[in-house]
Amino acid sequence: MPNLLLVNGRVIDPASGRDEVADVALSEGLVTAIARKIDRAPAARVIDCEGKLVVPGLIDPHVHLREPGHEHKETLATGSRSAVAGGFTSIACMPNTSPALDSPELVRFIYDRAASSAVCRVFPVAAATRARKGDELAEIQLLARAGAVGFSDDGDCIASAGMMIKALAAVKQTGLALMQHAQESSLTKGASMHAGEVAVRLGLGGWPRVAEEIIVERDIRLNRAIGCRYHVQHVSSSETVEMIRRARSSGQPVSGEASPHHLHLTHEACDRYDTRAKVNPPLRERADIEALRAGVADGTIAVLATDHAPHSSLEKDCELAEASPGMIGLELVVPVLWILVRSGAVPLARLVDALTRA
Repeated sequence: MPNLLLVNGRVIDPASGRDEVADVALSEGLVTAIARKIDRAPAARVIDCEGKLVVPGLIDPHVHLREPGHEHKETLATGSRSAVAGGFTSIACMPNTSPALDSPELVRFIYDRAASSAVCRVFPVAAATRARKGDELAEIQLLARAGAVGFSDDGDCIASAGMMIKALAAVKQTGLALMQHAQESSLTKGASMHAGEVAVRLGLGGWPRVAEEIIVERDIRLNRAIGCRYHVQHVSSSETVEMIRRARSSGQPVSGEASPHHLHLTHEACDRYDTRAKVNPPLRERADIEALRAGVADGTIAVLATDHAPHSSLEKDCELAEASPGMIGLELVVPVLWILVRSGAVPLARLVDALTRA
């Protein structure tokens, strides 16, 4: 018998194609039935959801929980609470911790710590290379067996083409995705924000779009003969969206994600040296926002990810050039992204799909 009934809500479930007013029955936190009308069980708590949306638990494939090593910024306990406040029931944490999540023992540590302190499901993304240094492959097969749900050196790019080929081939054998932080570091040294007129006006080093684009172009070419699931993290450039679109249309297993801040804010947010707007990759221009929104709407950008990246006040309350890049987002996703639906930029069903199928 169900112990919770959600009645009269608009139920949207992209996996089944359902979009209708219906009742949802749950027992011990699991959905047991969805129907136009479900009989009220005597012991069930009933919540009338008329005028509200009922959707699957949200999934965020890209968060930074900072544990182990940087617990002064965030922990699995605090980060998971932020996630639940934002509607997320599953999140994937990045491996740029200290030490990096590059061993089966550390993957198991995340699961153990999540079981004892997290209030939602937490899945570890393992480092693709040892210590995320890009010099030597991590133990890809062992990490997958330990429960890693993907591989990334996020925070750093897998810069070497030779190493990237090895990583693509190794990850292909696991059936998981290789998630690339696309950044040609030789083009971004000393950069604080997007390379544009705002950076010139503020006297700050600029980060050009091409630093992202040439890595994505290279990786797609390298992967043609390998066929690994290749995922571009935090897409920021209009040309990157187009490259992903072309690759997907040709049948390549390529996907991309966009973050709420890249869908709404431009480099103008950095005016007056506002460190809150310093992110990696940087906020770009209106044309990039429009391309990203179109990519979300047509499915080129398959998923949405917060890139939730908390820092201490000391790392943000300083000069822009010295500030750590990153922005929090888990608690704010739904109201921020609802703007896309309200404006007609992204259909509601597509938004729900992008937030619930990672």
